[in-house]
Amino acid sequence: MDAQRSQSVPTPRTNDPARVRYLHLVASARAAAVQPESVQQVADIVRVTVDDEVDTGTFKAIVTDVATDVLG
Repeated sequence: MDAQRSQSVPTPRTNDPARVRYLHLVASARAAAVQPESVQQVADIVRVTVDDEVDTGTFKAIVTDVATDVLG
């Protein structure tokens, strides 16, 4: 296996505050554009956006926040 290739795999930036803020903003923008009708739809949008970069608690917090904004 090529050594250069194995080094190019990005490491997740789990819960880096700047990255979490960025992902939150992207998820909010996507949800606002789609105008989901349920929390499940919001969760699906957030799940695709964060793509395993945050822990479960942070994921739930983003879903709750985005759902409050777009559904409330």
